[in-house]
Amino acid sequence: MHFVWLGLLIVSSLLLIITLVRRKGSWQWLGYAMLHIVVAAFLLYFVNLVGTQYDFRIPLNIPTVATTIILGAPGILMLIGLKIVLL
Repeated sequence: MHFVWLGLLIVSSLLLIITLVRRKGSWQWLGYAMLHIVVAAFLLYFVNLVGTQYDFRIPLNIPTVATTIILGAPGILMLIGLKIVLL
């Protein structure tokens, strides 16, 4: 059964890549997505850099970067607030 799911994942990934390569606007969309990922990771790194003085750290992982990408600056403030409340 695992091979069926793996095969389905591979086929659907290939079809998605083919679709993205054939469309002209997809490269611009991928560029914007990568730019947002890099900016979000940099902002979280900057928060961690400043937070080391106060023994404060937010982990740099997929959920925190995704939260920062989707919500932006309010997302970073939410992560800081959650860290303070749950600490």
